[in-house]
Amino acid sequence: MSEKIAVIGAGAWGTTLAVLLAGKGHEVSLWVFEKDLAGRMRESRVNDLYLPGHTLPDMEITSNLKEAAEGRSIILTVTPSHVARGVLKTLAESVLPEAYFVSASKGIENESLMTMNEVMEDVLPREFHTKSAFLSGPSFAKEVIEKMPTAVSVASREPATARHIQSVFSTEYFRIYTSPDVMGVELGGALKNVIAIAAGCSDGLGFGHNTRAALITRGLAEIARLGMAMGANPLTFSGLSGMGDLVLTCTGELSRNRTVGYRLGKGERLPDILSAMMTVAEGVKTTKAAYLLSKKYNVPMPITEQVHSLLYEGKAASKVVKDLMARDLKSEIG
Repeated sequence: MSEKIAVIGAGAWGTTLAVLLAGKGHEVSLWVFEKDLAGRMRESRVNDLYLPGHTLPDMEITSNLKEAAEGRSIILTVTPSHVARGVLKTLAESVLPEAYFVSASKGIENESLMTMNEVMEDVLPREFHTKSAFLSGPSFAKEVIEKMPTAVSVASREPATARHIQSVFSTEYFRIYTSPDVMGVELGGALKNVIAIAAGCSDGLGFGHNTRAALITRGLAEIARLGMAMGANPLTFSGLSGMGDLVLTCTGELSRNRTVGYRLGKGERLPDILSAMMTVAEGVKTTKAAYLLSKKYNVPMPITEQVHSLLYEGKAASKVVKDLMARDLKSEIG
């Protein structure tokens, strides 16, 4: 059954999901923040800024947020986490009362330390709370747009909502599994970006597979520790939105967060790296939120703490690795 879907955010991932949904026969409107880009996309049918080389199917392209959302049965938000609250406030004035909200943003709001689900519940009327879902998992936009087999998770506290979104989004190349663990799926998707910066830094310093494997494994351990303290199911972190996304983001050359870490490891300055990037590396902001959450919940997160020192305290990349290896010896479990 065809749905009317608004995709809010036309970065590489938002544009890719809009193409996927339109390809399934859904009626899609795509909101583009940049007015000049929206104009070019309407004329050329290509997102030349974030997803060049791919022709867009028939869909509405607009830079008017309320116009994009009006009359739509599903609102898919794919904005950077630090602007999600403002966008949701505007959307709340425009959407149908029976609409579903789906978030594909991977981040934590720095000021409040809220996940995107918590931001939604803070902003949206109560009737939308059981009709909200959260999409996460190992999925580079470039590979999905090329229809390479991909599997992700969609989480909702309401099983019927998760199943509905699963049905709407799944294709022969994009497989979706449902989960009731909203907190776990969201934290896995957000915190893996912090570990990816560490893994990229290790690669930039010239370390090998042993070091990267240690960072991924111990990174997963601290993600799970914080997740459990915040009410997540620890099993979620062994799944697609946990280990799956972590491995992809720490090893894939398409990873923006790994790229930031790699360039830091090569000795570049963070402001120079970020100013040269067209897209948002969520892990930079998420590191600050993750560090503060570790203090709030009294959870040891040594890799996150060292990445925080690297990004926000000017600590040298080589010193970060040395201090991680010199920590007091511990048992792996417990």
